[in-house]
Amino acid sequence: MTTNDKTEVAVLGGGCFWCTEAVFLEMRGITHVESGYAGGLEPNPTYEQVCSGGTGHAEVVRLEFDPGVISYHDILEVFFTIHDPTTVNRQGNDIGPQYRSVIYYQSPQQEAIARQVIAEMANVWDAPIVTQLEPAQPFYKAEDYHQDYFRQHPLQGYCAFVVAPKLSKFRKMFGERLA
Repeated sequence: MTTNDKTEVAVLGGGCFWCTEAVFLEMRGITHVESGYAGGLEPNPTYEQVCSGGTGHAEVVRLEFDPGVISYHDILEVFFTIHDPTTVNRQGNDIGPQYRSVIYYQSPQQEAIARQVIAEMANVWDAPIVTQLEPAQPFYKAEDYHQDYFRQHPLQGYCAFVVAPKLSKFRKMFGERLA
């Protein structure tokens, strides 16, 4: 999906959206990041509904990016580095289908690139990749208090002990991609 002449969209779920959002907000070429929900049956779900695990939604981030600055392939390479794509419905202590690893591709080209990156990452991880690859689904923006959560609450317990280490790993591994 193209949002204008210069940007494209990627929708990714890699566990808690606070973690994923924090990384992609710092990435060069990413022009906009929103936390939200996708892949479920309930229209306009709330955080509480999604956390119950009964809606079928995953916590995701919707990225707008400039493909002239950062490729979809490079975005996925970072995505597969900042979360564990080998655990079903789980990231660390976050357990449930809302924390699944999923890529919602927006075009046949994105699907092909995602399949290529998954194949490449299979050589990096010791366990099989379980990341789901699905066509675009409706995206529902999460409540305002979830947006830019880490920057607003860096000392909150989850942010300090879960988000910050992921962000640090990203900065060390991909410093050349910082905004």
